[in-house]
Amino acid sequence: MLTKNYRNSLLINGEWRSPASNNAIEVVNPATDEVIAELGYGSEGEALEAVDAAKHAFQKWRKTTPRERADLLLKAAELLREREESIGLLLANESGKRLVEAIGEVRFSAEYFRWFAEEARRPEGQWIPQEASHKRHWTRSQPAGVALTLTPWNFPVSIQARKLAPALAAGCTVVGRASQKTPLSVIELFQCLQDAGFPPGVANLIYGPASETTQAMMKHPATRVVSFTGSTPVGQSLMRTAAERVQRLALELGGDAPFIVFDDADVEKAVGGAMIAKFRNNGQSCIAANRFYVHAKVYDEFVSKFVERINNMKISDPVSDQYSSLGPVIDNRAKAQLELLAQSALERGAHQLTKAIEVPDVGSYFSPVLLENVPSDTAFSCQELFGPAAPVFKFTDEDEVVRRANSTDMGLAAYVYTTLFDRSTRVTEGLEYGIVGLNSALPSVAYAPMGGWKHSGLGREGARVGMEEFMELKYIAAEI
Repeated sequence: MLTKNYRNSLLINGEWRSPASNNAIEVVNPATDEVIAELGYGSEGEALEAVDAAKHAFQKWRKTTPRERADLLLKAAELLREREESIGLLLANESGKRLVEAIGEVRFSAEYFRWFAEEARRPEGQWIPQEASHKRHWTRSQPAGVALTLTPWNFPVSIQARKLAPALAAGCTVVGRASQKTPLSVIELFQCLQDAGFPPGVANLIYGPASETTQAMMKHPATRVVSFTGSTPVGQSLMRTAAERVQRLALELGGDAPFIVFDDADVEKAVGGAMIAKFRNNGQSCIAANRFYVHAKVYDEFVSKFVERINNMKISDPVSDQYSSLGPVIDNRAKAQLELLAQSALERGAHQLTKAIEVPDVGSYFSPVLLENVPSDTAFSCQELFGPAAPVFKFTDEDEVVRRANSTDMGLAAYVYTTLFDRSTRVTEGLEYGIVGLNSALPSVAYAPMGGWKHSGLGREGARVGMEEFMELKYIAAEI
């Protein structure tokens, strides 16, 4: 399914280019193991060219009015909505996610551009009351400079949009780098920006060796903001590099989300939420439920209904089969890792609750696994699984389950199901997580802050604070 020449994968200073070396890598559909495109694969030199282009474009872009920036962001949102089906189809083929989810991701991405178009025009700054009659004090925010937007493969369009939209709204110029596993839909996102009329050099896109290109761009003197979504170890590496130049960092890193079901919960609603929180994007979400804690009084009911729903899932090509409820994981390496983690837990005495569901002969499909009696020191119980697999634990005490939920270095997202107001208040306040879904499995919205505590990151995306990550605050003191 090669819809255009994706060897021209580098957008530098308003022009789509192929790498000077003519290097290319294959993009594989994980549902079929078929090569669907060849991607032009650039180098450190071309990454630095993109930063240079962004540096020069910044001098004019920073001076554009909020209205001018807002109009371009709104146009980009319109183009994404107009092209949501074609981009969504491309995304589904390169990622293995269900087509309805892929189209939904593109639609959600458009909302970030719409939200930040509106946010760009809202008043900023503060007038500070003076304590001396001959003095005046005020603040204003200004764009920080060139921003790098570094994104993973699992939600390639929406995560890139969640960074691009506030950066551009703030008046920054951008160099994006997306995962080589799911590059095609991101290319089409940047094509929307170009067609919307963003000036050359304002939004650039490069592909190439992740570590080499990132390190080179971060050491470029024009780079002032680095926004990254990915693993905690990579985030820690970026922090070390950023320390050399005291660069601003916005990091959304690993997750290990607990999903807590209390005895007063609406069990049917909790099961429905569990299916979404665990299996959306084939279980490959940073905020996916990773550990289930269910109160002893409703444990049997919840597990029985949850297992029944899982065992009735249809695993098939999520593009060719509209009735597919679960597609493949991203590649065979991810599949092998899940198999290893599950088998290790079973060898340690865990019990598998789900049956083996038939999967296609080709593609990196993994039959969902729900395990109980998992030893607490196994990787299956204390590592981000990032796929359709999870342990389930029984609990009896509120304080105990909050302690167990917090017993991780991660703190991105958590889920709580309860119908009691006082309990919901205590538990949501006690959880050490940046995002809590209370009787809700889909907390992500453009107008609310997203981000984690502890080893799950720094800063926030979305809402007004998402734009502030790309701005510097200036204080002015005047005598009159």
